[in-house]
Amino acid sequence: MNPTVVLPPRPDRRWTIAKQLGLDTAVVRFWGVEEWWDYETLMRTTTRFADHGFSLDVVEDRPPMEKTVLGKEGRDEEIATVKRLLHNMGRLGIDTYCWVWTENPLGVIRTSDSLPGRGDSQRIGYDHEWMERAPDHEAADLTEAELWENLEYFLDEVVPVAEEAGVNLALHPDDPPTSPVRGVPRIVTSVNDYHRILDMYDSPRHGVTFCQGNFAAMGADIPETIHEFGDRIHFVHFRDVEGDAQDFVETWHDEGPTDMRAAIEAYREVGFEGPIRPDHVPRMVGEEDRDEAMSGYTDMGRLFAIGYIKGLLE
Repeated sequence: MNPTVVLPPRPDRRWTIAKQLGLDTAVVRFWGVEEWWDYETLMRTTTRFADHGFSLDVVEDRPPMEKTVLGKEGRDEEIATVKRLLHNMGRLGIDTYCWVWTENPLGVIRTSDSLPGRGDSQRIGYDHEWMERAPDHEAADLTEAELWENLEYFLDEVVPVAEEAGVNLALHPDDPPTSPVRGVPRIVTSVNDYHRILDMYDSPRHGVTFCQGNFAAMGADIPETIHEFGDRIHFVHFRDVEGDAQDFVETWHDEGPTDMRAAIEAYREVGFEGPIRPDHVPRMVGEEDRDEAMSGYTDMGRLFAIGYIKGLLE
């Protein structure tokens, strides 16, 4: 397993911290970068990481896919962009594409970013009752049947390209894994959903981002589910939650209900050797005003989490 972290596409203090942590692999997101999926941008990003001693192993950003998810006119053009991205990743040796099906139109949703944790740290969480007080989303007329049909259309187009390019497709769960949200159905909310999705196009390249926090919120037994998916796990988000899919808080890595050591042992037992990164860490003292301190991705919590993962691995 390769401990790693999300880094921006250009060097900054987070790159320096990652090197000081002994990391040599990276996950990239292209916040605010236009047309990042084109070859020239990906090439410069890949070589930039290599120049600083990192192997770029995962792209975790997504081109626009709202028309694809909703089955609207223009989806073929969106899918063509995803295909171009996969071809470019293959040419550049970037192994894994982490994607979310219903991130468009709703995105990853939280209702709080300051839930008190130990020592007055600030954690993020979700309360479905608060979210459902909002008006229905404009896409609330979408049905589950349409979502499944649109997903099958997408997979039939994209998985053969991933196979040809040699890139792993790693599907992240809906976050939170509950349905509907603001009237919009979501279909990646359970272990059974994953089995149905993987069976839609049976390919070793079509697999899972095993986000432990989401699977825990689903009520899944984490070590058992790791064994269940086995070699279809291409990427791991190592985190934990207290609560369930409709009411949870993200925990410190060492105080949640999941046996994290048993999870690491399960990954080893199924032969997982890919990237594993901490996700959604608490905000610590002094991090309230940093520009890059987006909730869940602050530096000090990630320092703790990487040390914790490395300790478990040893």
